[in-house]
Amino acid sequence: MASADDTQATIKKALAGSQIAYSNLLDKFWNGVYGFQLKRTENENDAEDITIQTFSKAFDKLDTYDPKYEFKTWLIAISKNIHVDLIRKRKKSLETGENQESVKKVLDNAPSAEDVLITEQNLANLLMHIKKLKPHYQEVINLRYFKELSYADIAEELNEPINNVKVKLLRAKKLLAQDIRGKKR
Repeated sequence: MASADDTQATIKKALAGSQIAYSNLLDKFWNGVYGFQLKRTENENDAEDITIQTFSKAFDKLDTYDPKYEFKTWLIAISKNIHVDLIRKRKKSLETGENQESVKKVLDNAPSAEDVLITEQNLANLLMHIKKLKPHYQEVINLRYFKELSYADIAEELNEPINNVKVKLLRAKKLLAQDIRGKKR
């Protein structure tokens, strides 16, 4: 397991714009945040949605992270707050029937290693692997790579914040790449 110094170095690289660094942070801390939320929510879909939102928010606000604290602790705090907000929002929606829309901003990035791997695969073989993913991951892969929508268009289509779409797509690509390589999820 990497040390706190390695994590801090990865965070610095992410702040400098390295997509690989963001991907490494997601890989390293995903299971911890997801496991924490799975215990809290006792619902796989909610745990996954909250985890996606956690990384989305954390990556958006990475410059506010204080290295005096453990990165995982910071992520868990964000995750707790998102869960509390979700409960409040659901309660309010039940009471008022309201639905909020999120503001969307876009910055599409150059293809990552996962993008290249995905586009190089045989289509029939690729579709077989895509069908193994959870439906919401299948959906973002379909919208991005087959319908060729931008992140902003996907966010609009799914009625989700753009950062959620980016994290969900990143996670979907990771799972898809692992499945293609024959690794366990």
